[in-house]
Amino acid sequence: MSTKLTVEVLDASDLMPKDGQGSANPFVQVSFDEQRQRTQTKPKDLNPYWNEKLVFTVNDPRDLPSQTIEVVVYHDRTGEAGHEKNFLGRVRISGVSVPLSESEASVQRCPLEKRGLFSNIKGDIALKIYAVHDGTAAASGGPAPAPAPALATPPPPPPPPMSSGFGFETHLMKEKAPTVEARTDYARAGPATVMQMQFPKPNPEFALVETSPPVAARMRYRAGDKTASTYDLVEQMRYLYVNVVKARDLPVMDVSGSLDPYVEVKLGNYKGRTKHLQKNQNPVWNQIFAFSKDRIQANILEVTVKDKDLVKDDFVGRVFFDLLEVPLRVPPDSPLAPQWYKLVDKKGDKTSKGEIMLAVWMGTQADEAFPEAWHSDAHDIGQTNLNNTRSKVYFTPKLYYLRVHVIEAQDLFPSEKGRMPDAYVKVQLGGQLRITKPLRTINPVWNEEFMFVASEPLDDLIMCLLRTGLDLSKDGRTTDAYCVAKYGNKWVRTRTLLDNLHPRWNEQYTWDVHDPCTVITIGVFDNCHINGSKEDARDQRIGKVRIRLSTLENDRIYTHYYPLLVLHPSGLKKHGEIQLALRFTCTAWVNMITQYGKPLLPKMHYLQPIPVMLIDWLRHQAIRIIAARLGRAEPPLRPEIVEYMLDKDHNMWSLRRSKANFGRIMKLLTGVAAVCKWFNDICTWRNPVTTCMVYVVFLMLVCYPELILPTIFLYLFVIGMWNYRIRPRQPPHMDIRLSQADNVHPDELDEEFDTFPTSRPADIVRMRYDRLRSIAGRVQTVVGDLASQGERAQAILSWRDPRATAIFIIFSLIWAVFIYITPFQVVAVLVGLYLLRHPRFRSKMPSAPVNFFRRLPSKSDQLL
Repeated sequence: MSTKLTVEVLDASDLMPKDGQGSANPFVQVSFDEQRQRTQTKPKDLNPYWNEKLVFTVNDPRDLPSQTIEVVVYHDRTGEAGHEKNFLGRVRISGVSVPLSESEASVQRCPLEKRGLFSNIKGDIALKIYAVHDGTAAASGGPAPAPAPALATPPPPPPPPMSSGFGFETHLMKEKAPTVEARTDYARAGPATVMQMQFPKPNPEFALVETSPPVAARMRYRAGDKTASTYDLVEQMRYLYVNVVKARDLPVMDVSGSLDPYVEVKLGNYKGRTKHLQKNQNPVWNQIFAFSKDRIQANILEVTVKDKDLVKDDFVGRVFFDLLEVPLRVPPDSPLAPQWYKLVDKKGDKTSKGEIMLAVWMGTQADEAFPEAWHSDAHDIGQTNLNNTRSKVYFTPKLYYLRVHVIEAQDLFPSEKGRMPDAYVKVQLGGQLRITKPLRTINPVWNEEFMFVASEPLDDLIMCLLRTGLDLSKDGRTTDAYCVAKYGNKWVRTRTLLDNLHPRWNEQYTWDVHDPCTVITIGVFDNCHINGSKEDARDQRIGKVRIRLSTLENDRIYTHYYPLLVLHPSGLKKHGEIQLALRFTCTAWVNMITQYGKPLLPKMHYLQPIPVMLIDWLRHQAIRIIAARLGRAEPPLRPEIVEYMLDKDHNMWSLRRSKANFGRIMKLLTGVAAVCKWFNDICTWRNPVTTCMVYVVFLMLVCYPELILPTIFLYLFVIGMWNYRIRPRQPPHMDIRLSQADNVHPDELDEEFDTFPTSRPADIVRMRYDRLRSIAGRVQTVVGDLASQGERAQAILSWRDPRATAIFIIFSLIWAVFIYITPFQVVAVLVGLYLLRHPRFRSKMPSAPVNFFRRLPSKSDQLL
């Protein structure tokens, strides 16, 4: 009996227009083992729906794992088969991932891949592929059958939606205890060269530890299947879900003729309960319970309806479920429909009245009911505090800069005869207050401009008050851990795991990346708002990690333990480690490469730049607004969380930070000193062979000046390719040596954690000390900016940002060839004329090389 391979082509979405009229005529061509079939053409449709089956013969089933199925989407120029066609994208699927029965197959939505570097492709396609015996294979061209019911073996989860640009996913897997293993895979230093980066050997205690968890994405990549699923970067966790919807026709239990019902869901030693509803015989709860499969201690699930009473709750009825008969549900299967169940009494006999609507199924953390469910991990939490333990996604409000220009006033009336008024204007927006300088005249002219931070919805009133007199006034336990991740305006909070020093979240989140040269921040906190906690309690920080996305290679899965480091007044503390799974994906390479040449900020910031003195004040107001907005969510992200994630006090004076920035500058100067030493060695003939080679190159360039620039760019290209061998293989993390945090003096920490203004008693010392800290804070920022510029120059050829380095060395090679074939005098004249061009021909926007340089990574993201 022969074996047949069935490929169900269901639909495609968001295809690239190809007919010049904003549409396309797509069809799908599938190739397998020198066999080729195609679907019908769908005219003028960028979201076509085929629902066709294509059946191929498998000559030798043993060779199926080593074969490849190629699915290509084409644009039919005439709408007829056999005519010219344009490429719309393709998908290659390894035969090792093909299930051997139709019941095990699931619909996979695969992003379309490019055929070449400069292909302009977008969209995805839905496929269902399986291999069956000839007797059970479906005929080609017929409609796809209905989805199979839930099985005992779960099908692979669906792939995540992919954007046409590039995206980023971060996955919080688990936090490890403070004990770590030493790394043995340090990068070995290559031969010493002039521009080669030298990395000191880090302390293993504070280094990254690479891990290899059994995640679906990595397992599939090894097998050659690049299709992904929703929760493919975290370990799959099984949960028993119980959806308590409502009840009807419940019997009256009290003498007064009332009933205050609630439901208790019990599985072994774990039990959860809904809120009780007063005087209601037809209650509606709509509450979901989730029991971790790792903690299941019984085979029977008991759902009991009880009547709330002051002394002892009365038994109303219950329903039993055998876990062996609970169906399995994996998205994108539709949610399980709840059913009515007759209540039974304590003896197991059906009661005369009362039914309850329930839905019980086995699922994973990819289930859409997971975030809002009551979890057995937080079984000790009461109903009122349950919201503080749930995972959540947050979005910060859209912020604007508001300019208010106070010009003048006329014909003011003095408050006292013979005394000119001290006129000034108070401008207030929310909690932001600015005041003009007072002028003693009845026709004051201020001509002052103020800037405020406003947020959507723009419902705050701008209050401008004209005053004629100054009226100011002067202003040992275990951990309940949860994580907060922030990128752009999207914030994510995981669920809280109670009394656990080794929490395992295994939650997966996805962000659309608006710019690869940006940073994601992940923080770990101790929840102090659980049972018995005070309302004014503050969640304690455990540590955080910052990762620049441009330093991540495309489509590579990073799984490392990141040390959680926090600086305290007593010194640097390590609060364990967090394991993250990271993947940066990009489907539009051209868009991402052109992003490196675009300005970092909107056009308004270059046409009307904000004064440097205002930036810190505006940033402080923006943090305050974001904290207030996220604090109104449920569960709230409290101000201490937002301030820690946004580095509220990063610009305050710190001797430790100043020393760290000074060390960054000195490290840059060591490279200049190395070049000077190398040149001195050449001049002093320390190495005769090298000196002779330099003389030969020098004389050659003097005789042939047209080789000077090609040689320089070719040298940069060769150095960049040479440094590719020793490029960083791990994502960046907090560097304690760079931060000067490993051997900081206690007195310096006392100064760093001192309040602002200072708490010193003497008024004069306070004034001088505050002034020194304010000035030194600005100086340290300037020093840090200077260090960042130098570090960006070092990053050009160091492959810290693999895309930027690739762009630069390819550009260098192109320029080397171009300048070689072009007369040197012509190039010199063109460059000179361009540099000396008239201001009329200059743009106020920064040039592409400047934008490229500003997007290069620095080590500012690695500072504590």
